[in-house]
Amino acid sequence: MTAIAVQAQRLLGQRRPRRSFFESFIRTLIITCASLAVVLASVSICDGHWLLAGDRLFGLWHYCTATNQSEPRCLRDLGQAHVPGLAVGMGLARTVSALAVVAAIFGLELLMVSQVYDDIHSRRKWAMGSVLLLVSFVLSCGGLLGFVILLRNQVTLIGFTLMFWCEFTASFLFFLNAISGLHINSITHPWPQPRKF
Repeated sequence: MTAIAVQAQRLLGQRRPRRSFFESFIRTLIITCASLAVVLASVSICDGHWLLAGDRLFGLWHYCTATNQSEPRCLRDLGQAHVPGLAVGMGLARTVSALAVVAAIFGLELLMVSQVYDDIHSRRKWAMGSVLLLVSFVLSCGGLLGFVILLRNQVTLIGFTLMFWCEFTASFLFFLNAISGLHINSITHPWPQPRKF
């Protein structure tokens, strides 16, 4: 009988206290915003047309030229844009941007799992998900900066398309959600202090 009571006490000791409404609301808001960021980044990368410079449209996947009377003529061979290093640089930019979305999807999954299965490991899963969103922010910024640096001679502020601004917004949301997730995790469940001997 004593062994059963000890085991029951141990199991009860491992359960976490119930969250307040405010904490649950904030965590749900972070998950929703992270989902929105994943959708924005995915659409932006799939479309890939990020810069309009005169009659030329530069993208992650295509290079297009257009005249007033005709449909845009798009080429997958980015070397024909006559911009040094564009083909290799765009390959790196789209790879890094795609990896940012993959990392964000895994981070978002960890955030959701930590809320659905509330156990002693939920806090660690939430922290890992937030760190993956931070990694997504770094990778997404790398893709954006690589794109801008490659086309620095053609860049104008009004030349950036809606898809570029979607990727920029997604990158900002990755950062905001990652920092918010780590912060709410630390203030609601502080890390254990080292024991003094």
